[in-house]
Amino acid sequence: MASVTAAGKAFLHLSATTPDHLPLTSFSSPAVCFRSYRSRSPFFGLDLRLRLATSSKIPAPHARSAARGLRIEAAARPTILVAEKLGEAGLALLREFANVDCSYNLSPQDLCSKISLCDALIVRSGTKVTREVFDASKGRLKVVGRAGVGIDNVDLHAATESGCLVVNAPTANTVAAAEHGIALLASMARNIAQADASMKAGKWQRNKYVGVSLVGKTLAVMGFGKVGSEVARRAKGLGMHVIAHDPYAPADRARAIGAELVSFDEAITTADFISLHMPLTTTTEKLFNDEAFAKVKKGVRIINVARGGVVDEDALVRALDNGTVAQAALDVFTVEPPPKDSKLVMHENVTVTPHLGASTVEAQEGVAVEIAEAVIGALKGELAATAVNAPMVPAEVLSELAPYVILAEKLGRLAVQLVAGGSGIKGVKVVYTSARDPDDLDTRILRAMITKGIIEPISNVFVNIVNADYTAKQRGLRISEERIHIDSSPEVPLDSIQVHLTHVESKFASALSDTGDITVEGRVKDGYPHLTLVGSFSVDVSLEQYVILCRNVDKPGNIGRVGRILGEQNVNISFMSVGRIAPRKQAIMAIGVDEEPDKETLKKIGESPAIEEFVFLKL
Repeated sequence: MASVTAAGKAFLHLSATTPDHLPLTSFSSPAVCFRSYRSRSPFFGLDLRLRLATSSKIPAPHARSAARGLRIEAAARPTILVAEKLGEAGLALLREFANVDCSYNLSPQDLCSKISLCDALIVRSGTKVTREVFDASKGRLKVVGRAGVGIDNVDLHAATESGCLVVNAPTANTVAAAEHGIALLASMARNIAQADASMKAGKWQRNKYVGVSLVGKTLAVMGFGKVGSEVARRAKGLGMHVIAHDPYAPADRARAIGAELVSFDEAITTADFISLHMPLTTTTEKLFNDEAFAKVKKGVRIINVARGGVVDEDALVRALDNGTVAQAALDVFTVEPPPKDSKLVMHENVTVTPHLGASTVEAQEGVAVEIAEAVIGALKGELAATAVNAPMVPAEVLSELAPYVILAEKLGRLAVQLVAGGSGIKGVKVVYTSARDPDDLDTRILRAMITKGIIEPISNVFVNIVNADYTAKQRGLRISEERIHIDSSPEVPLDSIQVHLTHVESKFASALSDTGDITVEGRVKDGYPHLTLVGSFSVDVSLEQYVILCRNVDKPGNIGRVGRILGEQNVNISFMSVGRIAPRKQAIMAIGVDEEPDKETLKKIGESPAIEEFVFLKL
């Protein structure tokens, strides 16, 4: 594993008189030595930037965040650059606290030239905040505020490395986006846009623009977060039958709205209308492609007010041309603005709007106030519940827990992929085994990383130690922790971490323990995270990029058959472990591979007579 050695001594810089009651506290450990000012009241309006210097070896991705000195500066009136239009109510709040520079439509070069004079930057979706912007700020930029939900246009890794907090405004435009989705649904069903254009061209074509009714039709809401659930409420009011797919959403929350959680395939094969509200992640990119459209009910109608990238636009054009998809109503596109000659935009059965989901007077003012309050709070040194990038962590904690932090996130990611679609996650139990006393083991960052691993793959929320508990609570995720004391060396912070997902169905039945929970356990071995338990089966595999879990009867030849299938497709096996109940009884094969097998290869593994069930996991 790559590592970085960051040697040096931490320093303090005070640019103004510090209150008398800030006692100077020293910290030291074999890994780190630094000093900091601590206050009985956390921040006295001081600009606090934490940089921790460490002399220990820790993995390179973590060392960049950890290797910092500590600097406390009393801030003069800060400068906030507003790079895109913001509601007046938000600007008024900002002006009470800071010098505000409203400079719109900046080129990337102009933004880089101005940013070194600014303490905070506020953008919407049109401004790219790249690594070059953070480099050009020369360390002065402390906060980036995204006036909206998505942060695709902000380089989070560069922000974190430069010690810049990124905050967003996730709640203010929820109703506006839901209303726009319903508006597109209704106008598409009744051909409003096409009929309007026809009349303005001097035509009267009543027979051409006969629509379809919404009453009694099935709407599939794909993604049951804030916006998706609000669309469901409104669709119920229109007399529609609402089903939803979201691998995370609790079934009882859906039932309270009158929606039924179903699998992805059931949703797209039975729906008359499909409304997309899922985030754009590696797992949802081009999720609606030729393969998905081949499964949909013929004549389905699609609405997208989420992210353009979740739809393969060329595949959608083909589905529209062959009649598989009757109509589409789109507010978002893979590239915005889309090309002027876009076949999708110009298609006669497509209704389009230029990303207007949040464009109401009320939503714009609400977003402006929400992001202004978040940026001001961050500049004051307050912890922001809407922070979307990782905060600074004390170096001695980070250096010791770094491999366990990686393990915790990977266990969360692994566990959530074992959940069967439609069942929802109701609770998480985390069990730590350690020789240390509970007071000597700070598990907050581990809990945060497990939460991150569970939530991030299926949402557009970025989870860190600042917002983990808040995010879990907002999503109805109940997380409990248990510490089990064992008799071993306290020099090692943890012996193992176990993650239990309670009251859920599993797509891999062998992952269920005797209690009926999805259970996975991991340990750190030689600095690397290992999976050591799946359900009731002991295994020992390094948690790398791709893992295949297979359940089979323990008998000669099974390992060779699976290995041959992978080898024929030039998929390299990096490691393999077998856990079994007893010789010739049920067993689990855990296989790590260097490349992602194609669907045909995975299908061959599943069709192998020896394999009773299998699952492919991305970590």
